[in-house]
Amino acid sequence: MLISTACGSFLTPYMAASVNIALPSIGRELGMDAVMLSWVSTAYLLSAAVFLLPFGRLADIYGRKKVFFWGIVISTASAFFSALSFSAPMLLVFRVLNGAGASMVFGTAIAILISEFPPSKRGRVIGINVGATYLGLSLGPVLGGFLTGYLGWRSVFYMNVPLGLAVIYAVLANVKTEWAGAREERFDLAGSLIYGVSLSVLIYGLSRLPSAFSGWLLIGAGAIGLLFFWHYESALSSPVFHVGLFRKNSVFIFSNIATLINYSATFGVVFLLSLYLQYIKGFDPRRAGLVMVAQPLTMAVFSPLSGRLSDRFEARIVASAGMMITVVSLLSLTFVNELTSMGRIISSLIILGLGLALFSSPNTSAVMGSVEKRFYGIASATMGTMRLLGQMFSMGISMMVFSIQIGDVKITQQYYPQFISSISTTFWIFTILCAGGVFASLARGKLRAESE
Repeated sequence: MLISTACGSFLTPYMAASVNIALPSIGRELGMDAVMLSWVSTAYLLSAAVFLLPFGRLADIYGRKKVFFWGIVISTASAFFSALSFSAPMLLVFRVLNGAGASMVFGTAIAILISEFPPSKRGRVIGINVGATYLGLSLGPVLGGFLTGYLGWRSVFYMNVPLGLAVIYAVLANVKTEWAGAREERFDLAGSLIYGVSLSVLIYGLSRLPSAFSGWLLIGAGAIGLLFFWHYESALSSPVFHVGLFRKNSVFIFSNIATLINYSATFGVVFLLSLYLQYIKGFDPRRAGLVMVAQPLTMAVFSPLSGRLSDRFEARIVASAGMMITVVSLLSLTFVNELTSMGRIISSLIILGLGLALFSSPNTSAVMGSVEKRFYGIASATMGTMRLLGQMFSMGISMMVFSIQIGDVKITQQYYPQFISSISTTFWIFTILCAGGVFASLARGKLRAESE
């Protein structure tokens, strides 16, 4: 079971990471500008965030293995059809489907492990699962770079098909148990629709900034929709989102806030440096992939160790230390320019990987250990939603800075100074944001004391 869920957790980030390194090639063939190109990643993340809570809830009601399995199926099928795309809109449609499949995996893998393994092994198995996730992130840029360089960007999507089929076989052959901690409860379809529409409107509004009218209007409408969603869910006996988990559970509240801030400050690093290495340094996708692998490879190596530490020490201490290390790495990236050495970039990525590894496993263990067993699916989905919201906000910040400093133009040599300035500005925002996240991580309280 651990192997099967780890394989699923490997596959979805591998898909995302391998596509990121192919973005310049996709943009050239399909004629996409910088803002539209960022939507190849953002459409995937938005879809995953919209569907995570509903599928997490469906997993609690109908079975976590069932939702996990069909998530792999949808991810594999959408990757195949993405490879056949002949236009930007067609590619974005299948990226949305790919995100929906990924949400089914994100919302169930950790919940399955927590359902099966005892608390004494929780940190260890979560560390292994997180390590598999980061291994996918590690191999994604490398294999994606080589595939793009030798066979073109479409091969990146085709490569996901045999990998997906292998995971499907592993689940069918090895996972025989089913978990559904809320079989008698009803699914909240209306709340799911309110949440999905509101979140989509808000994120699309972020992409429209700095428009004085349409961008801010959409953001306001999305925010009002989410506030209404919160009020609506608080009145239901069987909601898709349990508002009560955020009322008296400080560990759950601040661990999720820390997740949101951490990913808001770090996810855009891969996107920005991938473009920087290929446009400013003139690297081909293969070489850029080899450079980018430093961060997730470090995360893959240290995540199991971080999981063990969370079994022995307070999660807030280990996770907060990771956040502090992340601040240091982001600060070093604010000074990147056309003369920055590869040694400095790689060392910054290694430090970033170490910080994220120390944060992720203990933080995940804290979230899952702070709720009752029947809420494992929704807790996992909530944490995944915070992660994906953070990733989208990170891309939204990047898109907003691009829109202000570059505009809707293709990145060519005449716009390189503005492009570098945009990168520096974005990294400063990320640094300040992550520094604030350290305090949220420390404020979560003592999980062990509450558990005892």
